[in-house]
Amino acid sequence: MPEERQSNLIFLGELALDGALRSVRGVLPSLIAAYESGYTTAVVPLANAQEAALMTRMNIIAMPHLRDVLHWMRTGERSETIEIDLQWQESSPLLDFCDVAGQPQGRIAAEIAATGGHHLLLIGPPGAGKTMIAERIPTIMPALRLAQALEVTSVHSIAGSLTDRSPLSLVAPIVAPHHTATRIAMVGGGAHAIKPGACSLAHHGVLFIDEAPECGNGVLDSLRQPLESGTITIARNSGNLTLPARFLLVLAANPCPCGKFSGRGLSCTCTSVQVRRYLGKLSGPLLDRIDLKVHIDPVGRVDMARDSLGESSAVIRERVIAARAIAAARFEGLPWQLNSQIPTRALRTTFQLERDAMNFLHDELDRERITARGLHKISRVAWTLADLSGHSRPNRSDVEQAYQLREGNQS
Repeated sequence: MPEERQSNLIFLGELALDGALRSVRGVLPSLIAAYESGYTTAVVPLANAQEAALMTRMNIIAMPHLRDVLHWMRTGERSETIEIDLQWQESSPLLDFCDVAGQPQGRIAAEIAATGGHHLLLIGPPGAGKTMIAERIPTIMPALRLAQALEVTSVHSIAGSLTDRSPLSLVAPIVAPHHTATRIAMVGGGAHAIKPGACSLAHHGVLFIDEAPECGNGVLDSLRQPLESGTITIARNSGNLTLPARFLLVLAANPCPCGKFSGRGLSCTCTSVQVRRYLGKLSGPLLDRIDLKVHIDPVGRVDMARDSLGESSAVIRERVIAARAIAAARFEGLPWQLNSQIPTRALRTTFQLERDAMNFLHDELDRERITARGLHKISRVAWTLADLSGHSRPNRSDVEQAYQLREGNQS
């Protein structure tokens, strides 16, 4: 083998007994680490070709069999250059907000959540449309930037779940673990090789948990760290591993154990104690990190009888993109991109509300109806509402709507 092909060369893959090169997990992050260590050429299995091609700063040699590798090492002959498959399309063409009948509050809350990155709790009876709304939130989120897409691909590569999405899909991921998922399944871990959990797989996307009160003890509370920091740290004897986990959390819950405590609640068979105990499974510290709490009532006959469809995801996404552009211009040169990420100190100095709006929140704080953290959460949501409405600063109307959404009041 010529010396020029031996220098700075790394091999990644699994070798089968018959000489075939099998795909492995974590190719993209491994290549990034290899490049930072000085390697310039990598030989990878053909099955990992699309993923490896994302590392454009290295010379990628993708081969299906060991004999092809030996042939290349002797002659330098290789297959054609791999084309990167950039994909921006809906995660499922069947999912669109136009399918959601009625539910104006749920629609508005989803739009606000997608615009500002605000965490959302949907409360309503079975069949009201909570899951339909949550599953469609990625369809109104802007396309991922290239750097974000690479981060998402790296996490899914480590987890071995790239078969579920294109190697470089620009669609925001949605991960929906079952309510019986364990703490390890939610945040990551493992006895030997550490595997990313649902919160990391939802990085730059949506983590949707249906039947949230049914989750096991401590499972939801384990999300408190990533909700605050955007990362999750897994401790082992050999050291700590920090994985990215900046996601939009969407929780869905029935209003009571039987699920019928809505409207006048005439069909509900639960006692008041059972209702309080059921929703009490969502801890106070977790709920304090939720920006939007919306009650979803069953769809009425008027909404079901309408011939016209509601707004499509494409129309809503245009508003989301426009509002995010306003926020991006406001945050130019600052280390955050979404209203939900504005630090408390910046809310008190650079990004203040109008005086009348601030007085309203201070009055609610004095009456002990909201906490200091709640005041800051409401302020961030108010900024998102202002961006969607075209206001230069949040006014009292924006703050009052944010307050209603934060406290779960139905307007």
